Amino acid sequence: MKVLFTYLITCISLAGLAQDTQDLTSMKEAAKNYIRQGDYNNALMVLNRAKEKSPTDLEIQKDLALTYYLQKDFAKAQEVSKTLVERPDADVPSFQIAGNIYKALEEVKDCERLYKKGLDKFPNSGALYSEYGELLFARKDYDAIQQWEKGIKVDPSYSGNYYNAAKYYYFTTDRVWSLIYGEVFVNLESLSQRTAEMKGILLDSYKKLYSSADLLKNYDQKKKNEFELAYLTGMNKQSSLTANGITVDNLIMVRTRFILDWFEKDAAKFPMKLFDYQRQLLQNGMFEAYNQWIFGAAGNLPQYQAWTNSHAEAYSAFSGFQKSRVFKVPSGQYYQSAQPQ
Repeated sequence: MKVLFTYLITCISLAGLAQDTQDLTSMKEAAKNYIRQGDYNNALMVLNRAKEKSPTDLEIQKDLALTYYLQKDFAKAQEVSKTLVERPDADVPSFQIAGNIYKALEEVKDCERLYKKGLDKFPNSGALYSEYGELLFARKDYDAIQQWEKGIKVDPSYSGNYYNAAKYYYFTTDRVWSLIYGEVFVNLESLSQRTAEMKGILLDSYKKLYSSADLLKNYDQKKKNEFELAYLTGMNKQSSLTANGITVDNLIMVRTRFILDWFEKDAAKFPMKLFDYQRQLLQNGMFEAYNQWIFGAAGNLPQYQAWTNSHAEAYSAFSGFQKSRVFKVPSGQYYQSAQPQ
């Protein structure tokens, strides 16, 4: 009888634990739904009750800090986030949330210390490099580019660093990296509002690239970057195609000839996912649709709409192919000359 009684008590305890876990999971999901709906008061009510059930739950703490931040109760948000980032199990989103709170409070020095602490703990976090760079750039500290470059090197499939670096190089005398990083970005993050902005930057970057008939004339040979030189040499061979200006049609020719030439001479030395993808699209008959997708609307929206209407089957095939795959950049394909240490 004693054994049976012990067994029943154990079953009841386990059932109660399972019910508590189920209730907690349900509460956390309800809170997230309220956050998505912008109903922050209900989210806070549910999260605080969930915290009573599980005071050390990291996800609850993160959602509390985030909700206070979204509600613009920055003092409360900071109170929660300070505890959050001191936890031994604090993750990258913990530092991101805390960073946004410090930015909102304009506590720049503390925010910088926070990002450095986060990067000491997560040295391969592209997200933290991206946001730390944004903090520096906002105060006109152009060492921001070094953070974005580090992020690209250590976390090559995180899109934010490509976005920031491409924009940075676009406003400098650079002729290479705004194009490379910008196109990698639109493939990593193909459906966001930032993508439309970057497509316009890419089109203008090609105009900037071919502003001189000789792309190598003003290249700084002291840089000793073999990838840049190979890229510019390949693009320089197509310069005559742009004599009457940059259009989607002649960009398709320029880029087709460049890829064919690259894989004859340079691909083995400089493996690059972006160029591999372009060649794959060429081989599958989708390269025209891909270029229209990047440059069409940015160059001439009515012409782009007319092209998609008259090439509906080709555009549909490309769109389906694009949505069926995930674009990822492998490690070891970092060729920027200002390589961070």
